[in-house]
Amino acid sequence: MNRVGVIGIGAYVPDNIVTNRDLEKRVDTSDEWIRTRTGIEERRIASDDMDTSHMAINAAKEAIRNARVEADEIDLIIVATATPDFSFPSVACLVQGALGLQHAAAMDVGAACTGFVYGIVTGQQFIQSGTYRNVLVIGSEKFSKIVDWSDRNTCVLFGDGAGAVILSSVSKERGILSFELGADGSGAKHLLVEKDSNYVAMNGREVFKFAVRQMPESSLRVVEKAGLSKEDVQFLVPHQANMRIIEAARERLGLEKEKVSETVKQHGNTSAASIPLALYTELERGNIKDDDIIVMVGFGGGLTWGSICLKWGT
Repeated sequence: MNRVGVIGIGAYVPDNIVTNRDLEKRVDTSDEWIRTRTGIEERRIASDDMDTSHMAINAAKEAIRNARVEADEIDLIIVATATPDFSFPSVACLVQGALGLQHAAAMDVGAACTGFVYGIVTGQQFIQSGTYRNVLVIGSEKFSKIVDWSDRNTCVLFGDGAGAVILSSVSKERGILSFELGADGSGAKHLLVEKDSNYVAMNGREVFKFAVRQMPESSLRVVEKAGLSKEDVQFLVPHQANMRIIEAARERLGLEKEKVSETVKQHGNTSAASIPLALYTELERGNIKDDDIIVMVGFGGGLTWGSICLKWGT
């Protein structure tokens, strides 16, 4: 069976930065309150004329260049998003049309903030089965369009952006070693877009309890599935939602702080774009190197969770 890994990566965030100080002028909150409870200091917000597909296209272009593949070599496009431009067509189809990837099938995946992990695992199956060779997986979100900017409990949390990877066969000792996907639909009511308002609503206490339990446990299980121990993990790339949740996962895995991605400070929670943006950032910083064992883990509305253990490199 082919071992599947990442052969190229790209990212995009809007130019517009909204700081906690900016939000102090809009709602009853403070920079200190936001930082101490979430770790967020700023977030990128897309302009009115920029939608989810535009960010996805920009991230995909860089990933394709980075992977050094041609347009006609992309077989499948998977976009993980909770904020598509339209109900249909899919964001993936908009990406396909814009980039001229005419040989690629295209579909969106909906698993909220866990969507990128679901997308990676889906793409892996197509490659391992021999159906496709190269799969473009994108996480892209414009949460600013479904946030109530008068609700101080949610508007401080989210940002916009996109991250993309190209999946393909890699050498047998590298690539995805194991994965776990999960869902608990009984918790759907705790994080959702309300029908009447079309805004995000969240029971923060319940989501926090779910996340601090599931993220560390799923991380440990996926490492064990790979036949490894937590001591073998060189780097953790968790969903960037809240520093306290990230810290709980770090402590459970027994990792030093410098071995855990912390980009929530500058990006906020970018939902399905969170993990690929964090992965891209850590690669740019030189914190992830070939042959490192890394774990990517996320949680989100659904409620959903998922984790991947992989050996980095091609």
